[in-house]
Amino acid sequence: MKIGILTGGGDCPGLNSVIRAVVRKALNNGHTVIGFKDGWKGIIEDTTITLDRDAVSGILHKGGTILGTSRTNPYKIEGAVDRVKTTFRKTGLNALVAIGGEDTLGVANKLSQEDLPVIGVPKTIDNDLSATDYTFGFDTAINIAMEAIDRLHTTAESHHRVMVVEVMGRHAGWIAAHAGIAGGADVVLVPEVPVDLDEVCDMLKKRHARGRNFSIVVAAEGAQVKNRDLTKDIPVDQFGHKILGGIGDYLTKEIEKRTGYETREVVLGHLQRGGSPTAFDRVLGSRFGVKAVELVENKQFGQMVSLRGTKVEAVPLEQGVARLKTLDMELYETAKVFFG
Repeated sequence: MKIGILTGGGDCPGLNSVIRAVVRKALNNGHTVIGFKDGWKGIIEDTTITLDRDAVSGILHKGGTILGTSRTNPYKIEGAVDRVKTTFRKTGLNALVAIGGEDTLGVANKLSQEDLPVIGVPKTIDNDLSATDYTFGFDTAINIAMEAIDRLHTTAESHHRVMVVEVMGRHAGWIAAHAGIAGGADVVLVPEVPVDLDEVCDMLKKRHARGRNFSIVVAAEGAQVKNRDLTKDIPVDQFGHKILGGIGDYLTKEIEKRTGYETREVVLGHLQRGGSPTAFDRVLGSRFGVKAVELVENKQFGQMVSLRGTKVEAVPLEQGVARLKTLDMELYETAKVFFG
């Protein structure tokens, strides 16, 4: 069989472990593998590289993706879907493994419904894909955020400051909640719970009144302030997503104005995506890649690999992209125990 593979959307620690696993498993079983460069753009334009053992040697520990990525949406480009189908025929593909988040897998699901042999592998550092307990990249992201928060504690305490740490999380506060709890944040703000600035500032004032003259506030980039739209007039990408950023700056200015405490902002941004993946993400990515090839061999197309408990299973792609998995409020209640 000839298997194609692509990585779409934002880069993510652990992508190379999936690519490596797909290639090694496929080659061991007598298949050939080609990689499409830069996500759906690569299959639209038929830009490929051969993936053999040498191509995937030494990539397990590397961040990013050796295939490159983009946020290209074939369903937003005239004639692009037909070009995808032409590439399938021209290259003699028997199957395509698409690795990505809600957007990449949303395209994969649509193509599958048009009878193309597609398998999905879920990827997002936000951990917001339904039908899987965890996605690879998330563990690396929260560890990077936690380490940053650990480092900020000492400088915040030394200068008697409030530090506002903006982390990723467009629609879901998984990174903010996990990193906030692990890093000992004094307030955690997530997209699922509208921010009440009066309440936040009251908590900080009470904390300072107890003699704790510094504070750490962790805010997901998608956190929303009550009665305030911080995303107005922001342009969108091909999937309709606004390029977020600005909640940290807004909170920093408002907290300092309302409390009088010196306040500084730190935006972690793409630092959370970069660098070497954790052991957990390397193992999970490897397991996902091996399972994807097994689904191809069994002709279980239209499926997505999924972590359920400790088992890697298959679920329909349409379940994986049916809805976003927002933060478990029980976890947020745990985080709130440590507020203030």
